[in-house]
Amino acid sequence: MAPPLLNLDGIKLTFGGTPLLDDAALTASVGDKIALVGRNGSGKSTLLKIAAGLIEPQDGEVFRQPSATVRYLPQMPDMDGFATVRAYVEAGLGPADDPYRATYLMEHLGLSGEERPNDLSGGEARRAALARVMAPEPDILLLDEPTNHLDLSVIEWLEEELARTSSALVVISHDRRFLERVSRATIWLDRGQTRRLDKGFAYFEEWRDIVLEEEEREQHKLGRQIVREEHWLRYGVTARRKRNMRRLGELQTMRQRFRGHRGAEGAATMIASDAAESGKLVIEAKNIEKSFGDLTVVRGFSTRIQRGDRVGLVGPNGAGKTTLLKMLTGELKPDAGTVRLGTNLEIATLDQKREAVDPQETLAQYLTDGRGENLVINGEQRHVVSYMKDFLFKPEQARTPVRELSGGERARLILARVLARPANLLVLDEPTNDLDMETLELLQELVAGFAGTVILVSHDRDFLDRTVTSIIAPEGGGRWIEYAGGYSDMLAQRGGTRLDDRKARPKPENGEAATRSEAAAPKGPAKKLSFKQKFALESLPKKIEAVSASISRLENNIADPAYYERDPASFQKTIAALDKERTTLAALEEEWLELEMLREEMEA
Repeated sequence: MAPPLLNLDGIKLTFGGTPLLDDAALTASVGDKIALVGRNGSGKSTLLKIAAGLIEPQDGEVFRQPSATVRYLPQMPDMDGFATVRAYVEAGLGPADDPYRATYLMEHLGLSGEERPNDLSGGEARRAALARVMAPEPDILLLDEPTNHLDLSVIEWLEEELARTSSALVVISHDRRFLERVSRATIWLDRGQTRRLDKGFAYFEEWRDIVLEEEEREQHKLGRQIVREEHWLRYGVTARRKRNMRRLGELQTMRQRFRGHRGAEGAATMIASDAAESGKLVIEAKNIEKSFGDLTVVRGFSTRIQRGDRVGLVGPNGAGKTTLLKMLTGELKPDAGTVRLGTNLEIATLDQKREAVDPQETLAQYLTDGRGENLVINGEQRHVVSYMKDFLFKPEQARTPVRELSGGERARLILARVLARPANLLVLDEPTNDLDMETLELLQELVAGFAGTVILVSHDRDFLDRTVTSIIAPEGGGRWIEYAGGYSDMLAQRGGTRLDDRKARPKPENGEAATRSEAAAPKGPAKKLSFKQKFALESLPKKIEAVSASISRLENNIADPAYYERDPASFQKTIAALDKERTTLAALEEEWLELEMLREEMEA
């Protein structure tokens, strides 16, 4: 068996009191595709930097094959000293590397190479850094959050490129779908130690839960064993002194093990502050348009967003997602068309730039806006330290300056501030950036169960599939179309074509209607509706009427102020049934609209 390309063993590193890495290990051989996972602040990036030779551990062995080439993608690439992106990318090539590979990667990542590093956006800088580390086709490729700030089309291309590469790969990412598709093994860094699963990330969560349950059982057994030994020492029959001393020593050892056990970190508790219920209609947009010079970002877009809807916006960087979002929420006026906001709206916004944060401010000052030590959450006054614990911050961090937080901790802090504000409309622009898996799970539950309305922009396909009831996606030329369901449902309705593939195809002149007609039309030279399509067109209005009546009944039920107090379990079931019926209604209306457009086209 060939020796590994990279082997870290018994790695120890401590900053302050608790060890960050304690007997951690990482092995990568030819062809390995490894997902390195763990909580924010668990030491994943530090372990990757040790593997890259950028940090020396305090103890442990580090072995790299002398002839192996290693390339490391940091979270924050440094482009100082380079006049153009091409110069930066080509500086990563070795003497024997093919310079065409750099050009190929820049083209596929949407870069010309002539861009100036100082003018790049966060997404463009990340793409340039990816081109630099991938161009030499190294033996070992270490990637720290490669999908941050990338749009969906680039993420999907990157998945395919990494699947083809012969490099041994170790990747840190919060994007579940990305990890599932690129990994064949998983290393879990938890409380300073590593465990390895020789399966991809798709199997990780089930395995992790089994490991934690087994650990909890072992700790419980140890506790019971200590109780038995203490009972024997107090009340057992006196035996030989030597035997007593041995058992006493064993008891002390067990006590040390029990006290020294570092339990798994708790989960964050995310609860949005509820405002009074908004009107049934939240946002209505009619034929809105927006252009910047000769560039048309939005053309002829219409939508109705109702209370309880969860709408996701997707598309390539620069397609106009944030512009459309700002128009829908009234922050930006359209050039043409109208936007009507519903009544009694209370909006909480998490913007893409994460709003200005004073790095000198303490966490407590940031959360309370410098107004004392308390916040009001859902009408209840809470001490800021108590609220911080919900988001996994320690009490002593209340006086810590924001500048000392990691990227993940800062993301959690900003989310905590947004959720503290009373709202019935959450507007979230890239909310998943820098969040660890566990916090992402809680954010998913929060969004999916939020009693109000949610509009969010995200490149995280798994997050979209788990949270939204409809997707708004660009079709090119400023046209946008709304699809029922999540991201996977959108792909199915588009015939499996991705956003960038669809954008490249020629568009019919009559825009959205023609696009919908093409999607609904049967293959081949059909001249009239099939029997199945005619039957559906005739029966769908009755189904829509029945579902609408069911929705009205359910809405009347939950309108009763005493319903929740009387029967909380039944109330939750009614909410779930209402969400399901609304999704069904949207799908039925979409199907009817496509068939009706197809019928009109055929008659014309």
